[in-house]
Amino acid sequence: MYIKEACVEGVYQALLAEQKGANRIELCGDLSVGGITPPLEVIKETKEKISIPIRVMIRPRGGNFVYSEDEFEIMKEQIRSCKILRVDGVVFGILKEDNTLDLNRIATLVKAALPMKVVIHKAIDETPDIIVALNDLLEIGGITTVLTSGGKPTATEGKAILKKMVSMSKEKLEILPAGSISNKNIEELHRSIKAKSYHGKKIVGELI
Repeated sequence: MYIKEACVEGVYQALLAEQKGANRIELCGDLSVGGITPPLEVIKETKEKISIPIRVMIRPRGGNFVYSEDEFEIMKEQIRSCKILRVDGVVFGILKEDNTLDLNRIATLVKAALPMKVVIHKAIDETPDIIVALNDLLEIGGITTVLTSGGKPTATEGKAILKKMVSMSKEKLEILPAGSISNKNIEELHRSIKAKSYHGKKIVGELI
């Protein structure tokens, strides 16, 4: 009926998420800072041990999403490494100082990532106008998915905006609702939002 994407930190959680029924994982390092790019060896081992698709967080550090030129180069290298390992997709987002999307840099990374799937993450929730930001992303070819809580702290609070974003995107890209979505509230949210997939650390329950 819909895809359940589990946000995981490391190989153990990835294996457990698959066992509990996740259809896809977002693989991160250090979720205490919102997730950064995991070590290359962790990506490689996870890919060897699970059979569901893996999307890897591309984020050189915690904190904001305004990156220096050196950090941008690191992101390019991380994407190249993921392409060599043939993961399903990569997840990233870049903002300018005014918190609008850095569309030029995003387009550069999209081009570097293809033919992998490309997910623009919750950096979009920090933009001044999330609908304007989505329209801008719809103009960039190659973006597969936008991970978002509708500009609100949780998907429950953002569900009206998420529903609008799903309608706007139609067949152009997938809106992936996130933000405190768990196995306990996903059914209720799906009745309202009607997205094709949902994302969360507890999407298939606790991973401990």
